[in-house]
Amino acid sequence: MKLGYNTNGLAFHRWDDAIRLIAETGYESVAITVDHYCLNPFSSDLPARLQDMRAMLEKYQLSSVIETGARFLLNPRVKHEPTLVSTKLEDRARRVDFLKRCIDEAAYLNSDAVSFWAGQLKDDISREAALIRLAQGCREIIEYAIEKQVKLAFEPEPGMLIETLNDFEELTQHVDHPDFGLTVDIGHLQCMGETPISQMIQPWGHRIFNIHIEDMSFGKHDHLRFGEGEIDFEDVLAGLKQISYTGGLHVELSRHSHMAPDVVQESFPFLRDLLEVP
Repeated sequence: MKLGYNTNGLAFHRWDDAIRLIAETGYESVAITVDHYCLNPFSSDLPARLQDMRAMLEKYQLSSVIETGARFLLNPRVKHEPTLVSTKLEDRARRVDFLKRCIDEAAYLNSDAVSFWAGQLKDDISREAALIRLAQGCREIIEYAIEKQVKLAFEPEPGMLIETLNDFEELTQHVDHPDFGLTVDIGHLQCMGETPISQMIQPWGHRIFNIHIEDMSFGKHDHLRFGEGEIDFEDVLAGLKQISYTGGLHVELSRHSHMAPDVVQESFPFLRDLLEVP
């Protein structure tokens, strides 16, 4: 496993300073949240910024994943919109286009995966119809990712159409591919009551391409610093070792950007010490 950190937890830093801080702390991987200030896929200077990013990743020997959860990148008025389950076809197409651009970035950076989620369902249709709508978008993205030789890591997210690992299994009845895997957020499992976490992830070991980690409590989707929630981290790490997970273990504390240097520093020894537990 490679300890890592998500750049959405350093939202008030210049992206190059964020990468430098992550690397110099000792992390070996970075989850790059594409945003206004970091690898904006609609920016005219994207090719130059991608070159700069690749050079920094190579300099610090960091692996990476591309994260697509920026809050207001596609719509300045509504967080995370549009999505793959938006009402209008043109809105869903805009999300698909964005994800394809992120796949291009991942291919250029040789990232481990592109991480994405379903979105909130905001119109009155059946769950089956919503799943079909989501699967249509996923299918187009999967086909594009296959061409670019990029893996996709789908994240179940509390409050969205796909909230749990069981929901993801339901989605795979509509669309599936070996390179269509999972981003597992450890806190989300705790929040949704998918415990013991070691047992919940075991059946999905071969499909987990990315991990988000933070503390959290049952029933409350609030990303917490380590030690502030209810997660049994020894169980979590035992489970990850059982499935022989070798990818990035990325801290995700996006609401702690105002104190990022402290949280980046304190999170590293907490996880490092866990990894050293026999």
